Amino acid sequence: MISLSAIDSLLAASLVLLVGRLLTTRVDVLARYSIPDPVVGGLLFAIGVFAVTEWMGIEVRMDTDIRSVFLLIFFSCVGLTANLRLLMRGGPRLIVFLISLLPFLFLQNIVGLGMAWILDMHPLMGLLAGSITLVGGHGTGAAYAATFADSNNIQDVMALAMMSATIGLVMGGVVGGPVAEWLIRRRNLRTPVDADHEPGRAYSAHEAGTSQSVGTRELPVEETPVALESATFIGSLAAVFVCLAVGKLLATYFADLPMNIPDFLWCLMTGVVIRNAGPLINVEPDDQTTDLLGTIALSLFLALSMMTIDLASAMQLAGPLALILAVQTVVCVVYAATAVFRIVRKDYEAAVISAAFCGFCLGSTATAIANMQAISRRHGHAPEAFIVVPITGAFLVDVMNVMVLTFFISLPFVGGF
Repeated sequence: MISLSAIDSLLAASLVLLVGRLLTTRVDVLARYSIPDPVVGGLLFAIGVFAVTEWMGIEVRMDTDIRSVFLLIFFSCVGLTANLRLLMRGGPRLIVFLISLLPFLFLQNIVGLGMAWILDMHPLMGLLAGSITLVGGHGTGAAYAATFADSNNIQDVMALAMMSATIGLVMGGVVGGPVAEWLIRRRNLRTPVDADHEPGRAYSAHEAGTSQSVGTRELPVEETPVALESATFIGSLAAVFVCLAVGKLLATYFADLPMNIPDFLWCLMTGVVIRNAGPLINVEPDDQTTDLLGTIALSLFLALSMMTIDLASAMQLAGPLALILAVQTVVCVVYAATAVFRIVRKDYEAAVISAAFCGFCLGSTATAIANMQAISRRHGHAPEAFIVVPITGAFLVDVMNVMVLTFFISLPFVGGF
């Protein structure tokens, strides 16, 4: 047996991230669907461990105790970059988009639970193939998978969570474009007249004045990036540790609530309070530095999670999981083409947002942005869509999703933690 210490495990995780980055920049299909570096590198490591175990009989064990700390750091950073003032930029269309999103979070989990019941699987597996991984992505999926494995003794749940999130990324990028194209042709939609933009031109997120890609999330752009300074870094790091300390304190104090709230949600909410109340007392962590910290923490967490999955056991449940995800894709497409399009005003902007909705609710904000860019490149610019979707994906959906999931997990027949 090969046993890796905590330092050895972190070194291996760092190498895994470097290999993942190399592959995602060199392999076109990985770049096209925005597959995260830790998922690619970690999966290769897991395959290697599987081969060594099966062919040579050598077991590999890693020290992953620090993994949970990285997760709390990530969600703290999400809260610390949640500028609520940005909500005003989206205006009425942002409000109606959120109105269309909230019912879908419930619908997606109901479909997951229903499919799990039909396939005679644990109800939590239905939630795992619901908004946990499809809306939440790899980070939220890994967070809940770790909790399910510890408190409900569900085996191989981490591998299935990563598999579900990865398949969702691909499907979100595949179906979003066709949905928008169908709506545009069926409704004979035209792009809004914009004197500053020419129809058919390709627009970047920066040109749209909305977002930039950082790690696995999309964050609103407010200013040109500045050089990282030690004082700025320490300030953001201190804010993160405040979130961890306060979040842990709140989790302990409210542990007896009827609805059990995960530790990482307390950290996230503490970060939101610091970010939006801090300027009143001249305390304001730098968004770019904080997001860099969050990206590093999430990458290390995902790498360690992927590296320790048991592929042999996970493959036994891959078939039922794929069936659930196929149904979820159909439901998302129908909902985007009907409910979302109608709620978000039934115009060209609504068609672009419907394409983003598919990427958003099956994959990630990055997938949603890619879908919008593809449509605007062909048909013309959709300025409101490039504001609404990144703002929602930056932090609003995380809060909404965790609240909805907390409700479902607390249901008696689900067997919550």
